[in-house]
Amino acid sequence: MCHLKICSLNLRKLIVMIFLFLLTLPSHSGVLKKEDVIAAFPSPYIVGDKDEALPVWPLYQQISTDTPLVGYAFESIDMAAVPGFAGIPYNLLVAMDPEGTFISIRVLSHHEPVFLEGLGEKPLIDFAKQYSGISLMQNIKIDAKPTLAQRENKANAYIDGVTKATASVRIFNQSVLSSSLTVAREKMGFAKGRDPDLIARIKSDLYEPMSWQQLVDEGLITRFTFTNKQVEEMFVGTIGEGQDEEGLAAPEEEFIELFIANLSVPMVGRNLLLPEAWAYLQESTAQNDQVILVIGNGRFSFVGEDFVRGKVPERISLHQSELPVEIRDFDLSDRLDLFELDYQIKLPEPLDDHEWKAFHIIGQAGLDPAYPYEFKLHVPRQKGWLYPETVVKDLDLKTELSADYYVAAESDNKTWHSLWAGRTTDIVILLVGLSVLTIVLIRYQLLTKSQQHLRWFRPLYLLYTLVFIGWYAQGQLSIVNITGVLQAWLAGRSLEFFLYDPMTVIIWAYIGLTFFVWGRGTFCGWLCPFGALQELIGKLLAFLKLPQVKVSDQLDARLKWIKYLVLIGILAVAVVSVPLTGSVVEIEPFKTSITLIFDRSWPFVLWAVVLLSLSLFVYKGYCRYICPLGAGMAIFGKLRIYNWLPRRDECGSPCQLCNKRCEYQSIERSGKIDYNECFQCLDCVVIYDDDKQCVPLVVAKRGRKLKVKQVA
Repeated sequence: MCHLKICSLNLRKLIVMIFLFLLTLPSHSGVLKKEDVIAAFPSPYIVGDKDEALPVWPLYQQISTDTPLVGYAFESIDMAAVPGFAGIPYNLLVAMDPEGTFISIRVLSHHEPVFLEGLGEKPLIDFAKQYSGISLMQNIKIDAKPTLAQRENKANAYIDGVTKATASVRIFNQSVLSSSLTVAREKMGFAKGRDPDLIARIKSDLYEPMSWQQLVDEGLITRFTFTNKQVEEMFVGTIGEGQDEEGLAAPEEEFIELFIANLSVPMVGRNLLLPEAWAYLQESTAQNDQVILVIGNGRFSFVGEDFVRGKVPERISLHQSELPVEIRDFDLSDRLDLFELDYQIKLPEPLDDHEWKAFHIIGQAGLDPAYPYEFKLHVPRQKGWLYPETVVKDLDLKTELSADYYVAAESDNKTWHSLWAGRTTDIVILLVGLSVLTIVLIRYQLLTKSQQHLRWFRPLYLLYTLVFIGWYAQGQLSIVNITGVLQAWLAGRSLEFFLYDPMTVIIWAYIGLTFFVWGRGTFCGWLCPFGALQELIGKLLAFLKLPQVKVSDQLDARLKWIKYLVLIGILAVAVVSVPLTGSVVEIEPFKTSITLIFDRSWPFVLWAVVLLSLSLFVYKGYCRYICPLGAGMAIFGKLRIYNWLPRRDECGSPCQLCNKRCEYQSIERSGKIDYNECFQCLDCVVIYDDDKQCVPLVVAKRGRKLKVKQVA
């Protein structure tokens, strides 16, 4: 048997060679041909030829003798290959109409572990069906619990998630939005220059009381005025010239006065709105939405007499990067109490009778606070009476937000931020639990000075790990995390898929740091939900005084190599076959017992039960002998910079008590602790500090003069 260090070195060389080969292979791309799309969209649809510039198929429909464009169909992987939870992107067939409303979404392929022989594919297919009829111009909220007023607000769309598959459906949603917005920016006039995931963000915590004039002086409210003469000059040389008799009679009089302000900036919104109205604004809009206030006065209405509440205004529009950004009236008609009472803008007295409207821009439109907001006021004029000719000229209204009020665009401004924000409570509970564990491992004497302290604390913490981290928060780390990173790296994809599962990210970050301090045992002994389940079963058997098998030291040493072979096998499969990887990782029972809580087909449940049954006879047998993740943890655990558990010269010679008592058989006959196999249960430290158990202390207590020396 080769030494572990030599084996792992050779393995790394082999994997690197394979990596270099696979990196030369083409990346993922669409798989459908035109006939496949025709089969997916039969009559009355007519599928056009694939666009040469952008891989989309136009969809037409036969209506009488006309065949208007009714939509676009495309594969999500062509537009945005967002890696899934296993590191492999979804491939979805997305169809949406020219206005950005989804016609249908179908799953072509995926490698999400929870939907492969887990929950099955039906929940995923049902989840995809919910997108039909939803518009890209709406805020899509997953698993939200909206109030009645929120549901009636058409700016939002609510989709039911899939229990036990939170990260996977969030990545699905990101795949849909990212790919669809790519098409929308190219084909439908969405803000082409701005990826909504890579724009500046308005600072949400910057506020101080300011008056109207102070807001104007600060540039947070921009004023525009236009005289009749200025407007008339725009129409010179057109049919509209000389058609405004009132303006010609008073050329220096005011045609329109406008004020524009961004209510989503707290310095503006909180100073212009009553607290109840500001709270309603926050409740009714998504994190990256913006609401723009426009106030007007003069001869010309900026919305017009025919304006319909909740609709897109015809007389005023917003542009950025020379492309239109849709603005829609922030409709409060269903909340007349707020509109009439609480939603009144706190205007200075001279502006009390001015007309005002609030316009909503959703985050998906990609409106960037770091770039100028280019409004256009469309002024029409007509000539003639029976069949009048019309000409429209634009007044330019350009406003900018000071850099003091936004955070510049960063590469990690991704939509996973909302998922983290939505799990704030879970994250706080996890961080508290990790803080407690850190204190315990640093000041382990707090527990080990009394066997009773450890006897109560450890089972309680393992229950926290099993119930909260595992069953509730779905924070079970897995070999799938490693294979996912490996396969994403091989394909040259981003590792951002990890960020959709905050529990996993935080635990991996914590474990990554503790490798240097305590080694492998921090996760395997304290933070692994399946390991906790095994150990709790073992403690129950001990309470019932049921005997367990004690494997001989020689056999134990050989069996512990199995997990390294399993790890090598899984990594090799992950390098050469994505589909097969989904099968071989099932050697882990984590998905069955922790993620799905045994709600799965019987072969997987049987395998999990067999492995748990193993712990009835061999203490934590799966963790010690089979677990590939544990093997990986042991390899990374070699980063540990010092041996932190206390030992004495007498440990191993002559005393063998810790060696005999260690359930993990990680203490050698010499007294040395094998940190690659140690689960940090601290039982040996309790013995070390107990003058009724530790042989050297017992002997010293009896009066014999033995030199007691603690060694590093």
